[in-house]
Amino acid sequence: MDPKQEDSGRVLVFAPIGRDGAASAELLRRAGIDTQNCTDFGALLNGIEEGAAAVFMAEEGLYGQNYQQLASWIERQPTWSDLPFVVLTSKQEQAAILQWRQRLIEVLRNVSLLERPIQGITLMSAIRAALRARKRQYQLRDLLAARERAAQQLEALVVERTRELATANIELRNEIRERERAEKSLRQAQKMEAIGQLTGGVAHDFNNLLMVISAGLQMLERRDDLGLRVRIVDSMRQAIERGARLTRQLLAFSRRTELNPQPVDLSRQISRMRELLERSLRGDVDVRLEADEDLWPVEIDPGELELVILNLAVNARDAMPNGGTIVVRAYNVPEMKDGNLSGDFVRLSVEDNGTGMSEETLQRVFEPFFTTKEVGKGSGLGLAQVYGFAQQSGGTVTIESRLGVGTTVSLLLPRSSKAPAPEMDGAATHIAPGLSGPALCVLLVEDDDEVASLLGQMLDELGYLVTRASNAQAALGALANGRRIDVVFSDIMMPGGMNGIELAREIRRRKPDLPVVLTSGNAEAFNANLWSEGLEILPKPYQLEQLAATLRNAAEHRASLSDR
Repeated sequence: MDPKQEDSGRVLVFAPIGRDGAASAELLRRAGIDTQNCTDFGALLNGIEEGAAAVFMAEEGLYGQNYQQLASWIERQPTWSDLPFVVLTSKQEQAAILQWRQRLIEVLRNVSLLERPIQGITLMSAIRAALRARKRQYQLRDLLAARERAAQQLEALVVERTRELATANIELRNEIRERERAEKSLRQAQKMEAIGQLTGGVAHDFNNLLMVISAGLQMLERRDDLGLRVRIVDSMRQAIERGARLTRQLLAFSRRTELNPQPVDLSRQISRMRELLERSLRGDVDVRLEADEDLWPVEIDPGELELVILNLAVNARDAMPNGGTIVVRAYNVPEMKDGNLSGDFVRLSVEDNGTGMSEETLQRVFEPFFTTKEVGKGSGLGLAQVYGFAQQSGGTVTIESRLGVGTTVSLLLPRSSKAPAPEMDGAATHIAPGLSGPALCVLLVEDDDEVASLLGQMLDELGYLVTRASNAQAALGALANGRRIDVVFSDIMMPGGMNGIELAREIRRRKPDLPVVLTSGNAEAFNANLWSEGLEILPKPYQLEQLAATLRNAAEHRASLSDR
């Protein structure tokens, strides 16, 4: 391979059936990416031989092809090279298609799958991530070549020098080993960054889909349905909850979840989870909750903590196929010093007496997508999410395990100087859609027509009057024409040059007393500044009751300011 060709930044597009190839190539070219549209398999092979940074292909273009020549080229790549492939898949789930797709993944090696239909932003995110990964491969090649040249020079010096230089020679070799370790750490950090960027974009689209399904289900529940429809609705809701949980795990692992920390009494928090844990585990699994009487408070996101404990308990259950005992224990660790951590901490551990893990497995448990469970039984993100939560909370996580004895996962969480809020009365509160008087008028700002349609139905169900705007400019126009608007409910990520955050700030400038509620399916869009600016935040997906409560709080806050 010619090094100049290897440095190519060109993307090959191979989608010979339909208009996917031409449309995708045009989209990439408009984004400033050097692109070649390959109209047949031979052109694709020639393009790869000539040099490419990434390949985007539709799987149907390869179905029935003899891609042995492609497989041979992939096997012949030098050690530093791993050409990235982005494959557009269909929704075909026949056994033969699934087996063929699995073989294709094994042949391509470095492959990312995108399932139709996809949005342009998702495709661009995946292609740009692939190009960044390829660029780092080129950099790694140069580093390896430089290291090889340095090693050759060192060997020449060793031959030329006498034994008096033996000590200096040893020191140089130690420096080389340290550089290799640093390079390995750098590659791992870059890999994590690329995964984080990709999951952030996918999570946004995924949560928008969940929002459509969730809103539709809630509308169905408010009609007189037959028992069978109710059971179907329950099954679909469980699927939504699983998808939302997976999204939260992805975002926690990539550290793009904006936590909402608050002082928490761990003893009270884990006691509340007893019913949830017993419902989530089998009848042959006993759960014990233990906590110090004088347990210190910690400042964490209580919702994320519950997800962490549930993940660990489910893992412990799966490690005890014949039943056993799970102990959730919390106790104080004063004046701890361990690496970069020092001070007062609270240790929260989940212990089981299950099968345990080998040393080899222990070395990989925090790797994303690594799992020892059967296909379909685990995403491989549970412990990665636990690790991300602990790091974002200012602590750490450790694992101790012995084969045949059991496993203990411990979170060290820093002590909080703030006191937890007093426990509220558990009585349910009635959710009213608005304040006393006429129904509130809501300006709904949402560019996705399906989401906007269902949100409109949800707001109508709550008794609100709805005006819809598809972008920020249209929203400002609606406010300028004198119509009555009591609250603005806007998505954050929108086309048109102005996003929801910028819209909210512009509304604050024009109408300081008009409340604005922001929502998004991408947790990266949220940051601490939004809360400090007094904006109401509602992450997707959300329930009808959450929507009602958030809009009511925003309107009541405005009313309280007006009364001062």
